[in-house]
Amino acid sequence: MLYYLAELDKLFGPLRLFYYVTFRAGGALFTALLISIILGPLTVMLLKKLSTVAPSRLKGLVPDEHLDADKEKTPSMGGVLIVFSITVSTILWANPSNMMILAFLFTLLSLAAIGFLDDYTKIAKLKRDGISGRLKLFLQISIAVAAVWFLTIVPGSGIGEGEVMLPFYKNPVLVQLPLWIILGFAALVVVGSSNAVNLTDGKDGLAVGCSIFCSLTYAIFAYMCGHKIFAGYLSIPFIPGASEVTVFAAAITGACIGFLWFNCHPASMFMGDTGSLSLGGSIGLIAVLVKQELVLILVGGVFVIEAVSVIIQVTSFKLFKKRVFLMTPIHHHFEKKGWTETQIVVRFWIISGIFALLGLATLKIR
Repeated sequence: MLYYLAELDKLFGPLRLFYYVTFRAGGALFTALLISIILGPLTVMLLKKLSTVAPSRLKGLVPDEHLDADKEKTPSMGGVLIVFSITVSTILWANPSNMMILAFLFTLLSLAAIGFLDDYTKIAKLKRDGISGRLKLFLQISIAVAAVWFLTIVPGSGIGEGEVMLPFYKNPVLVQLPLWIILGFAALVVVGSSNAVNLTDGKDGLAVGCSIFCSLTYAIFAYMCGHKIFAGYLSIPFIPGASEVTVFAAAITGACIGFLWFNCHPASMFMGDTGSLSLGGSIGLIAVLVKQELVLILVGGVFVIEAVSVIIQVTSFKLFKKRVFLMTPIHHHFEKKGWTETQIVVRFWIISGIFALLGLATLKIR
């Protein structure tokens, strides 16, 4: 909406700044941050009033004396604040004529709705696992496929070309893939990213802090891919209009920073599946758009490690009746090794920041 102020630049010259993606991305980040900070206390109060305390994921899995009593009273569903901040900020600062933004808002809000339903089921029916895993997965895949299919018909998105890029390699390794493979692979990235962030959301500030690094990194990717000169210089696909997604990614970063104010240890509220599913899926869709899906394994390394630890643990136990880790996701393994919550979170943030820098290095090292 604010983009149209640029058309009044003849009346007031500085308004031409609204033409620039970098200016609007900064505005989106700051706006989402302010919304989160300002509405945070009200959100916490409302969530407590509505008694949105979900059953602990660890209840029945570990002795009660190992459970944090304070966490048992902390409200969940704080993700509504993140999603609201991102949505309002994006609508305010993004160019409304860019059709790609619609796909990202659809993905954000749809996955948030699934997460909300899951959180509500946990709270209202006191079901630790929420809605059926199969139903959740079906809905996630449906949303991912719909969003990616929409992007394939947006002129200039390049997704329909079916290119697959490898990190540190300038030319696509696969081209002209069939549409069903494109949709399947993209859905795998979006759904996998969504669930990986969800698994990581187990310590105060852990998932949202790592999401800041991921979203900021992909904001840079989106900007570079949407800039013809930069894309040519860096030997990455040029995607007209992708730079506008920088505004959306910046809004994610701002909303996460603002939410972290209330989610850092000891947390005033948890994001719940409402926040984690939507954040992960949105970041995954950005990776699909800029054709850096495989780089997401590196940039979102912490999320990948968390998810892989669960896969290894489950597979090992089913096949050999042995556990590789003391407990999964892997942050619980380190907790059992004696690390404090703050040590786990800060160290994982450091690792996430390193992974993000390595991911950005793939832009130049080709």
